[in-house]
This record gives sequence, structure tokens and C-alpha cells, in this order.
Amino acid sequence: MSRISVRGFAVASATAVTTVGAVVGVASGNTAQVASDDNFETTAADTTLLADIPAGQQAQVQTASLAQQADVQAGAADATAKKSAEESARIQAAKDATSKKKAADKAAEEERKAEEERKKAAAEKERASRDEVRSTASFTQQSSYTVAEVQAIARQIVPADQFQCFSNIVNHESTWNYKAQNPSSGAYGLVQALPGSKMASAGADWQTNPATQIKWGLNYMNDRYDSPCGAWSFWQANNWY
Repeated sequence: MSRISVRGFAVASATAVTTVGAVVGVASGNTAQVASDDNFETTAADTTLLADIPAGQQAQVQTASLAQQADVQAGAADATAKKSAEESARIQAAKDATSKKKAADKAAEEERKAEEERKKAAAEKERASRDEVRSTASFTQQSSYTVAEVQAIARQIVPADQFQCFSNIVNHESTWNYKAQNPSSGAYGLVQALPGSKMASAGADWQTNPATQIKWGLNYMNDRYDSPCGAWSFWQANNWY
């Protein structure tokens, strides 16, 4: 067998060193006094050779060294596995967080769209309701109307929450005179349609029937400004609508 240094096997325990020292003393037949424990441990670590150890003790030394190496390798493998598991968990957590955020954003967007649809449906329902009131309202035509009568007709046609705005515009445009005519522009009626003949779309009697003029004026304000109050806001800023 080749002469291999015991240091190559990294004998780590004090027990293993002591055993090797005892065997060396027997094998060499050394009758000198054994050195002190501290000095002997240092000398054995530096100079003892595996060939000087009996075969049975060699196996013990090799086994102890290999076991220690296996422990170190197992510990390193465990640390690597733990680190890998932690990294995998971190990556998965990040993926889960991203997925949750995307799901939350999608849900919020769908809710926003649903809310817009609800508002749109409500607005269309309200507009349809107004159109139904205007189309079904019928008034007995008279040869003439007082301001109070014209206002009473308007209250039956214009939604209650919009009446004041509608009234403000009519007050400024014609002071509720359904036959009012602007001599310079030709604007006519309660809402001063220009030209007055536009109101024929609401009825052929647009010149003499305030109900026809009110219907036309309300349609105009809803279509152009979304409501009489929208029209009134514009009128206040521009003195026309």
C-alpha cells in the first residue's frame, strides 16, 4: 500500500487522533515516554502516515473521514435544496400576486362598464318617458291663450325638474308670448325658433298652438344641450342658445 498522509482524510475528532497515536506507539515499538497530549496531537496531525497504522485501524480512520465528508456534502445539498425551494416559492408568490392584480383590474373594468351601461339605460329610459309624455299629451286648441294657460300647458309637457330652467329661457326669449316675433331676425314663438317654420316638425299649427311650440322647444333643448337646464347654463354664458 502507498504511504498516504492521514491529513488527506481530514481526521477531525480528538478521539480519532488519540486512537491513531496509540496505534503508532505500538506498531513502532517505541519505548520512549509518550509526549504530552497537546504535543502528541500536533505531531500526529503533521507526521503520522497511514502505512504506520495497522490494517484494522486504517479502516476506522477512513470510515470516520468519509462519514464526515458525507455529512458536509449532505449539509451543502440540504442548503442548496432549501435555497432553491425558497426561490421557487418567491417566484410563485410573485406570479400569484400578478395574477390577482390582473383579476382585480379586470373585475374593476367590468364593473365600470356595467355602471356605464346602467347609467346609459337609465338615461334612455328617462328620455323615452319624456318622449311618451310629449307624444301622448293632448290639448284642446283655443283661439287664444293667457300667459297662465301657456305656463300650465308647459308644466304638463316639461319634466318637473327641468321646468324652471325651461321657464327662465322662455321668459328671456318671449316673456311667454306664443306669438312673439323678432322683426329683424324672424325668430318666432315662445322659444324664438329661427326660422319659426322649424317648429312645423312638431305640428302644422306651430304659429297658433303653444303646446306645439313647447314640444318643439323641449326637443331642441334635449337634443342640443341634453336638457333645458343644460340649455339654460349655455344661455347664461352666451345670452343665446
